[in-house]
Amino acid sequence: MLEAIDLVKRYGSVKALDGFSLHVAAGEIVGLVGHNGAGKTTFVEIVSYLTRPDSGHVTIDGRSPASARGRIGVAPQHIALYPSITVREHLELFGKLAGLRGAALRTAMDDLVVAMRLTDFIDRHAAGLSGGQQRRVQAATALVHRPTLLLLDEPTAGADLETRQAMLDVVKQRAGEGAAVVYTTHYLPELTELQATIAVARNGRVIVRGTYDELVAGLPGEVRLTLDDEQEIRVSTTQPAATLIDLLSRAERPITTVDVRNPSLDDLYRSLAVSDAS
Repeated sequence: MLEAIDLVKRYGSVKALDGFSLHVAAGEIVGLVGHNGAGKTTFVEIVSYLTRPDSGHVTIDGRSPASARGRIGVAPQHIALYPSITVREHLELFGKLAGLRGAALRTAMDDLVVAMRLTDFIDRHAAGLSGGQQRRVQAATALVHRPTLLLLDEPTAGADLETRQAMLDVVKQRAGEGAAVVYTTHYLPELTELQATIAVARNGRVIVRGTYDELVAGLPGEVRLTLDDEQEIRVSTTQPAATLIDLLSRAERPITTVDVRNPSLDDLYRSLAVSDAS
């Protein structure tokens, strides 16, 4: 579905992309992760034809981004709604821009209003919505025409739990229907729930890709216990369950809290930085 090969993009002396390559199949969700400046947003902008690469190429279902724009749904990182029009008018506008009319547009809107939980504020102006509500509306504008490629750039940044869950449910549904999804985020648990393949970007290129289990295999998490005298015991471990059982069996004082932390994105980034340096 989506094929990006050796993309390079410069802004003056800065290389935003430096040989960025990524393939996303139909029905696949790829979680694109990386620290700020890794090239994620620039990649989304190139695929959605908002900017052009200096070199490399992109195809979407065998077409160029310019000729495939009607097949793409984009939710940018920053809120980009029209403050003086309603949620309903946003969906009508973006649906019509994608070619929907009449009964097809009404059905698409009705389905999405329910899925994205927009019913309570469908006739309110965008300017009067909360941040989470605006996130849901922005995602809905990208979803209304049922695109075959979804580009969601940190769609839940700063969002409330209801917005996050609505987003994840709809993304899973659309991928199940065959859409290819690129989902950039800093929240690894979202990608775990989406059962996404993870692609890690750094310095303008994808440096590693795999499932969560593959990428964090062998990385330590942490088991943390707090005793009744507020003393804290913290153990770094690659076997948190076994370590927790061992600590509990050897504890000589009552335990007030137990916390098990699995490997995080930061742990993965640090391990990759060490690999690069060695």
